[in-house]
Amino acid sequence: MSKKVVLITGASRGIGAATAKLFAQHGYDVCLNYKSNQQAAESLQSEILSLGVKCL
Repeated sequence: MSKKVVLITGASRGIGAATAKLFAQHGYDVCLNYKSNQQAAESLQSEILSLGVKCL
């Protein structure tokens, strides 16, 4: 059995961040992609990891 992974582009803020959180809350592992705002992406990564799923 394999776990589903989702790639979110523009994930450091706005709709991308909200989408990443939603998938993580439903048990998906999440791969974040962003152009800038590393601090926001790292904060989101910590939040997602706290949900018990993987986040790249």
